[in-house]
Amino acid sequence: MALVQKYGKPDLFIIITCNPNWAEIKDELAPGEKAQDRPDLLARIFHAKLTLLRKQIREKKVFGEVAAMINVVEFQKRGLPHAHFLIILKPGYKITSPEKFDKYVSAEIPSTENPHMRAAVIGHMMHGPCGPAFPDCACMQTKNGKRECSKAYPKNFRTFTTNGTDSYPLYRRRDTGEKIVVRKGKLDNRSVVPYNPYLLAMFDCHLNVEVCSTINAVKYLYKYVYKGHDRVLFNVKSGGAAPLVDEIHRYQSGRWVSPPEAAWRIFGFNLFYVYPPVQPLPVHTPNNQMISFAANEDLATVDKKNGWKRRDSGIVIGRVAHASPGEGERYYLRLLLAHVRSPKSFEDLKTVNGVCCASYQEAALKTGILEQDNAAEKCMDEAVNVEMPNALRRLFATILIFSCPNNPAEFWEQYYSALSEDFAKQYPGNDAKILQLTAGKVEQFLEGMGKSLAHFNLEHLHITQEITMQGNRDIIDALNAPIPLLQLASRKLLNVKQRTAYKAIMNCIKNWHTGVPFS
Repeated sequence: MALVQKYGKPDLFIIITCNPNWAEIKDELAPGEKAQDRPDLLARIFHAKLTLLRKQIREKKVFGEVAAMINVVEFQKRGLPHAHFLIILKPGYKITSPEKFDKYVSAEIPSTENPHMRAAVIGHMMHGPCGPAFPDCACMQTKNGKRECSKAYPKNFRTFTTNGTDSYPLYRRRDTGEKIVVRKGKLDNRSVVPYNPYLLAMFDCHLNVEVCSTINAVKYLYKYVYKGHDRVLFNVKSGGAAPLVDEIHRYQSGRWVSPPEAAWRIFGFNLFYVYPPVQPLPVHTPNNQMISFAANEDLATVDKKNGWKRRDSGIVIGRVAHASPGEGERYYLRLLLAHVRSPKSFEDLKTVNGVCCASYQEAALKTGILEQDNAAEKCMDEAVNVEMPNALRRLFATILIFSCPNNPAEFWEQYYSALSEDFAKQYPGNDAKILQLTAGKVEQFLEGMGKSLAHFNLEHLHITQEITMQGNRDIIDALNAPIPLLQLASRKLLNVKQRTAYKAIMNCIKNWHTGVPFS
């Protein structure tokens, strides 16, 4: 999506499928071997063809100057690998009219004057036979009670290329009266899959070329990049009568890897290609960036990276990484980066109407990026009427982490009386003690979820606390855990050697000595 934001919508959508009859594959097969017997060979040859296709598009400029391009490789469970391409052309080379459509894309059977191209189209670019006369075709599906081709073949004859709904191109398919026989079906120009004559003649495989009209293809490919591994449903059973199957106990989550994909991954080939490269840019607050350096590098010479902006060669597009609301200031910094144009520094991001705000959260509020909401207040208001103070403190900590109120300090002040109600009755008039206990309990709940009051800019609530309140929560719980009487009396049951070991261990603990006692 970063490419689309910078360069605009794609202009061309290409699908190329591996051809097991390529000469490069057949020449390497041993007598009696078939292409499916050599997935390693299929992977190597298809990878080489993809590299050549990218070179034709980018360097040879088959369609013109390329601004950006992406391709994704897909492996079917049964079948050959194929790749999807999206190409974005530079402004001077955009395909904007039906005349330009015909320059790059054809949807007709070539004349007999070009036998090589004609054979390539008949062998790879004829969709069919398909339709009511061929109900067993894989493309047939039931729609509105009728069996129809899911790809809408055969198309209608057209004298000229035009634009259809949503500017989708309707390619020229003239009625020449010519019909060719393909798998016992007579097909004409209505069954030709759009192709580029130059690329089809060069690669001799299924190579579908379409002009894009919307950005829907971007989401289509994005899904394939991040969809993860294919899944499969399978069942293994012995011969004879089928036994009763407990699907819950026999459920297995399986991953499907076809032989060509296994070979592809073993060779370390990339599953997708992006030009220009898109890299996530980690968001960090001032002085919290990661700095990397070599193990043998002199720290005195390490470049002091301020983390604000690093200009590289210019061919890498930065995509700011996402941050979750639970990350506090980093999240609000991410919001500002996504909306403020051309910021010059961290301070510039926090400056609103000439005034530097105290936090990124405040700046996001003042700029209107972050809206005030009362969902957290409504939740607390309802709980105050029915819950005890300890449950309210737990709820307060949960809201801080998962709901991220815009102003945690105001949120604390608003409900402090309800949060500290039990301590206020226990220590009347001792405001410091009440604040200490209330903040300490909330801190314990936050620690259990991996956060602290300081994470929400509430560290000012900490005052001098008792040692028991300053300790780690796990240690406090361990010290408060009851010890069974049987364990206390077990020392009397130790034999001589066990008692010697026990005394040695306790001596180390009491005197803060290190060591490894043996008996």
